[in-house]
Amino acid sequence: MSMLVTNGATLMCSFGMAPSTLAVLPASRVFSGTPAANIGDCIPNTNILPFGMCSSLANPSVASATSAAMGVLTPQPCTPVIAGTWLPGSPTVMIGGKPAVNQTCKCMCAYAGVIQITNPGQTKAMVP
Repeated sequence: MSMLVTNGATLMCSFGMAPSTLAVLPASRVFSGTPAANIGDCIPNTNILPFGMCSSLANPSVASATSAAMGVLTPQPCTPVIAGTWLPGSPTVMIGGKPAVNQTCKCMCAYAGVIQITNPGQTKAMVP
């Protein structure tokens, strides 16, 4: 069992330079102090906010700036492009008709980053 992820959870991207926060909208949701997340809560700039600067060469702006700097890695502002939902999700707990997000779930950015949960936003409710 791991912790249920809620609004305000702390996220980190493998190519980001700063942590971010998960924003879960309260529309027809379950609350564990704050709204609980489901696997569909992965919309860029709505649910998943930028991670400061991005250092992934798969990001076109980073690749362009690095090329202009003659191969010296030049990070650029993060613009998350989410390539799917939170995976794997809780197999038995549904929130808003979709599996709940637990602390072990990960999400992929189209620019090769792996987004993981470093703090679930609460410490009382656990899900499988």
